[in-house]
Amino acid sequence: MEQNADELMKKCENLDDGTVMGACQVLLQMIDQKDVEIEEDKDQTYLQMAENLKPKDVSKVLTLALKVRESGEIKDTELKNAASRLIRAIEMS
Repeated sequence: MEQNADELMKKCENLDDGTVMGACQVLLQMIDQKDVEIEEDKDQTYLQMAENLKPKDVSKVLTLALKVRESGEIKDTELKNAASRLIRAIEMS
């Protein structure tokens, strides 16, 4: 059963799960490597976000993952799969 974005965001509030944090880092690093621009108004690069990731940042990465998964412009299967893995990890946490 897939949860909606609001339910997923709520789960992120106090999440400090190694699997989820790892999935966040993988997604951010992949976005950086593939040079995909998802948000214009970010204050650090995706690689910097991955290196400085804290539990409170999981909701930001979830937002990126949802955008990647739903984007019609992003065709990269690896990137879409990484986004889906993160979303599933949060759903199962």
